[in-house]
Amino acid sequence: MRRMFDTAETTFGGIDVLVNNAGIMALAPIADTDDASFDRHIAVNLKGTFNTLREAAKRLRSGGRVINFSTSVVGLLMPSYGVYVATKAAVEALTSVLAKELRGRNITVNAVAPGPTATDLFLKGKSQEVVDRMAKMAPLERLGQPSDVANVSPFLLDLMRLGSMAKCCVPTAESSERIFTSRR
Repeated sequence: MRRMFDTAETTFGGIDVLVNNAGIMALAPIADTDDASFDRHIAVNLKGTFNTLREAAKRLRSGGRVINFSTSVVGLLMPSYGVYVATKAAVEALTSVLAKELRGRNITVNAVAPGPTATDLFLKGKSQEVVDRMAKMAPLERLGQPSDVANVSPFLLDLMRLGSMAKCCVPTAESSERIFTSRR
């Protein structure tokens, strides 16, 4: 993580935004979850977020923004989601704590908790019947689309009134680290 932040600072002259969107979800009842699955969820969903938040707390410039991704399942507490929900609830707790710890630096820390979204992460291992039932639970009675979720971060950044160029560090589960800039 330090290397990613070092590269961003060197390349862009500083860091204004961190988006934590990495996540895995292997569903199983708690009684059937082995230590390897539990440890992988903790490593990706919680420790990965923690590591980026720790670096961001040290390096974000004044006026910076942090957006962490959680899940609406935290509030639903559905069977077989136990480990996943535990890690995402912890992300929400870290979000609230870091927001208070960064008080006085003009840095906002927020979490986004999407509902069921038509991604491999959500669809993997689910029957069409389960997918249809979960889609009906949403207010619009459909699965969210990746573009729905993707539009949330720029919307939040607009609300937070960043300048015209946002510099982002975006760790992902599939590729360890990547850095990009995006124009509003």
